[in-house]
Amino acid sequence: MNISLSQASQYMFAAESVVITGHVHPDGDCLGSMLALFRLFQQKRVKARLLLDDEIPSLYAFLPDLHEIERPIEPIEADLLIVLDASDIERIGKVREYVSAPVLNLDHHISNTGFADYLFLDPLAAATGSILYSLFRQEGIKPDELTATCLYTAIATDCGFFRYANTTSDTLRYAAELLDCGVQPALVAEALETKPASNIFTLIHVLETLEIVLEGKVACVTVASDVLEIGESTDDFINYPRSIEGVEVAIMFKQTDASFTRISLRSRNVDVSAIALSFGGGGHKRAAGCSIASPLDEAKRQIFVAVASALEEVK
Repeated sequence: MNISLSQASQYMFAAESVVITGHVHPDGDCLGSMLALFRLFQQKRVKARLLLDDEIPSLYAFLPDLHEIERPIEPIEADLLIVLDASDIERIGKVREYVSAPVLNLDHHISNTGFADYLFLDPLAAATGSILYSLFRQEGIKPDELTATCLYTAIATDCGFFRYANTTSDTLRYAAELLDCGVQPALVAEALETKPASNIFTLIHVLETLEIVLEGKVACVTVASDVLEIGESTDDFINYPRSIEGVEVAIMFKQTDASFTRISLRSRNVDVSAIALSFGGGGHKRAAGCSIASPLDEAKRQIFVAVASALEEVK
């Protein structure tokens, strides 16, 4: 059922106990939104738990309350399961198996499948963090510095630090208001841009896999499982093929094991959310992702066929 943000607020704060979760392969929007909402529930004295069925990339270690995030290992009863920044129930992994509760979903992905019992969807929002900040404003609550840092991280990372096409006047307005709450953007940027040496060596291996195909319109890189350290973020690696002149679609293949491949897609004009959705994934028109239960070579073949078809449609 589609609901308004005001109705979402009523459902959330009428609950005595909630579980907050987000998507596997968490990014800044997912984690920042989860932590900001958790801190809001603490402020309102609502019992809240954070669950996530994946490792947390080390570059987000500066965010507060990360230690509160648990892996799903035992059944949990709650009044409400709140799913943030996930467009499909499969994106939350094993969390759904362990939590017995109605599902409320706050999301901004146009490819949302409507899986939740209650859905607030704003595809014009630059990030789920923007929706969360709108909730704070609606409740008349000014975030403290740590909560504001979570919200700013969520918003800034999902719009490429205000460089991507999803940046709106509201995006910049919200960022400015969060700075007034004490956020130090230089410190956030430094934390996210500072990387261990191992990440640079991984990038070297990844760039060696660069392929340019389909008459120069598609560029891709591959992150092999044997060069990927657990907890190491590779999210920004796709920016390298994306920046190549003439490339319409950039792809990053991440080989998690011999029979499973994760795919990230970025584009200039092609609707990559439609491509991702056809493989059970989702996202935005210009940034999307999916997973294929196939070895790397077969996953690449399937994605290249789908991308070639999409490129034909925009000619």
